[in-house]
Order: sequence, then C-alpha cells, then structure tokens
Amino acid sequence: MSYMRGDLLTKTRKLVKGLAKPAPTWLEAMEEAPPVTFPRVDGKIKKIEMPEDVYVKKFFKKHPDSLYHDAIKISGFDPPPARVFAWRVLELKEQGVSEDYAMAVADFEYHKEKKAKKKAYKELKEIARSEGKEPPPDPYPSAIKEIQAEEKKYVMDRFYNPKVIEIANKMKEERDMLLQDRAASGQW
Repeated sequence: MSYMRGDLLTKTRKLVKGLAKPAPTWLEAMEEAPPVTFPRVDGKIKKIEMPEDVYVKKFFKKHPDSLYHDAIKISGFDPPPARVFAWRVLELKEQGVSEDYAMAVADFEYHKEKKAKKKAYKELKEIARSEGKEPPPDPYPSAIKEIQAEEKKYVMDRFYNPKVIEIANKMKEERDMLLQDRAASGQW
C-alpha cells in the first residue's frame, strides 16, 4: 500500500468508523500495539559536502583542462589530482599556513608531479626506441584519448559492418522519401 497516503491502521480505522468496511480481526491488536511510524522526508535531499570541495572547485577554475585530461578512475585506487590538491591545501592550513600560500604550494606540487609523469614516459619511449621495440602505451593518457580508443572499433564498424551499412542505407532512403514528399506537397 505504498501508493496510499497515511498508514494502513489509520485508513482501516476510518473505513470501519464510516461503516464502509467490517472490522478486521487484526484491528484491535494493531490498535493496542501500533507499528512504528518513521518521520516523513520533506522531499529535499541534502547535498553531501566535504571540507575539501571548496578547493576542488578552485582547482578546476585554475586548471579547467584537468577536468578532461586527468581521468577519474572509478575502479582505481588513486584519487583524482583535484582531490590530492585539496587535501594538500587542507593539510598545509592545519599546519598554520595561509590559504594563498597553501594553494600556491599545492599547485607547484601538482605541476611538478605532472612534469615528472611526462618525463618518465618520455624516458620509457627513448629506451624502447633504443632497443628497437615499439614504444609502450602512455601510462597517463588523457581521458579524451582513452574514450576515443574505446570508440575506435565502433567508428570503423560504420564503414565495414554490413548491418550498420544496411541501417545507414535505410535511413538515407527514409530521408530521401521524406524530402520527396515535402517537395511534392510544396512544404519546402
């Protein structure tokens, strides 16, 4: 009875009092020991806010490209760079450092880490080339490139998969028919 307003006991009591329904056998027992009623929610769900959210927003304002290039790995253990930045700012503020200085230090550390990752990959590529091997895939690819790599097979499917070609041809025929109908009726 989740679609009804009010609880079962109140509804049944009103129906019995109004003589619309005979009193069920369980009504007396339920009136003596009524079920637990939970407080109603006003319909507004409070947004969960963490103390570092302020600094995460400031990080994304300062580094908007990070939103796309530093992927958030849902199944990964490493936190996104924005959270690391915010945690570092909070850590420095707890030590008594001013907010501006803490943000500058955290920003410097973020840039230093990013450069170190790029340098490590560059060295990996040079080692692979000197050994005559194919360079390894980028261990820190941007989120955009990862998505494009996943979608590459579907993009190629458009040109070679007969089912997709058939669907595309049907769509073209339908569009042509629609354009002919418009031209014939003078709606164009």
